[in-house]
Amino acid sequence: MRHTPSTWVPSLYLAEALPYTAVMLIALVMYKDFGLSDSQITLYTGWLSMPWVIKPVWCTVVDNLRTKRWWILTMQFVTGTALALVAFALHVDFWLQISLALFMLIAFSSATHDISADGFYIIALNEQEQSAFVGIRNTFYRVGMIAGQGGLVALAGVLGKGWGNIPALGSVSAWGVVFLVLSVFMFLLAVVHTRTLPDMEQSNHNNLKFKEQMNELWQTLLELFRKPHLWSAIAFILLFRLPEGLLTKMVPLFMKADPAVGGLGMDNVQLGFVNGTLGVIGLLLGGILGGFLVARYGLRRCIWPLVLCFTVPDVVYLLLSLHPAVGLTWVGVSVFFEQMGYGLGFAAYTIFLLNFARGRRSTAIFSICTAGQLLGGSVIPGMISGWISDSVGYTAFFTIVMFMCIVTFLVTAFAHVADHS
Repeated sequence: MRHTPSTWVPSLYLAEALPYTAVMLIALVMYKDFGLSDSQITLYTGWLSMPWVIKPVWCTVVDNLRTKRWWILTMQFVTGTALALVAFALHVDFWLQISLALFMLIAFSSATHDISADGFYIIALNEQEQSAFVGIRNTFYRVGMIAGQGGLVALAGVLGKGWGNIPALGSVSAWGVVFLVLSVFMFLLAVVHTRTLPDMEQSNHNNLKFKEQMNELWQTLLELFRKPHLWSAIAFILLFRLPEGLLTKMVPLFMKADPAVGGLGMDNVQLGFVNGTLGVIGLLLGGILGGFLVARYGLRRCIWPLVLCFTVPDVVYLLLSLHPAVGLTWVGVSVFFEQMGYGLGFAAYTIFLLNFARGRRSTAIFSICTAGQLLGGSVIPGMISGWISDSVGYTAFFTIVMFMCIVTFLVTAFAHVADHS
């Protein structure tokens, strides 16, 4: 029972999703409730994305010191502690600075947890088991996102304004409860994993081998720069997700913004249901369908239809900014189909990265590629999206996003797209 993958794979990837969701998505909504401007929110939370971008830098530490199981458990306890401290930090004078520092700690802990969890998955399961459980791990990662940006955001809304016999706590106390709930859940997962994660590794005390690891990194970079069609691939990796990178942080802020400034005026309960639940379900279904289509017909035949699925549905936010009184049902339908389109396109994008990384040192090269896609498709556009929106307004911002889809078309047209590299 202890070594059965079904006892630890679902919970491990649930634990991987929750801290990321807390830092990248829940914090956005919380800071909006506390009155920060869109430009402040996107800039601050953009910086918080950096640990996931640069995590390949300390992969060698995780690989060569202690065990991956030790890193998993330690990071889960660290994350649980930091989440609890966020809850208390919201009540002090310097709440913004302290909460940002704690979120950065959670981000580094979560990125380290990602490294160790993915590595543990590879060494603890044979190839057949890895294939059998890949759907389960991805599903429970999405479940964690729904629980975080759906359920917990809705809980903040219920506690903040009151609901039925539940008295209103106010925004600060409500968000404090949310982060305490997250903290307790992370501690529970850590305790469960002390019993369910198989103890199958030998500890690598003092086995960093820095010189050897730097040589490995250098050889990986040399192998990367020998890749054919390198520069068009780099442009594709960095810029394909540009429109979505601008949207990701701004969509929940637009939905919460007062109608007087062009927003939809949604409360946290509505936001949690529409963006955090319907949107994530659409994303999951789109990813599954996109993977199926590419597996059946090949990436070369599917790339342009999936690129159109990825970009064209972005127009729903422009339409919502022009007609903000359409009602919750139409907003939910719009978000569902836009996120489904994103899932379809992102499946093609991921398969392109996998094909590009094939060959020698494929794992390390793929890790560099994913860092690049986060930098160009999330961190940089996300950091400036709030400034653009504050400068021109939501309608003009979403118009700019639609024009940025041209960049996606261009990098796709110049990329060498093949079913195998």
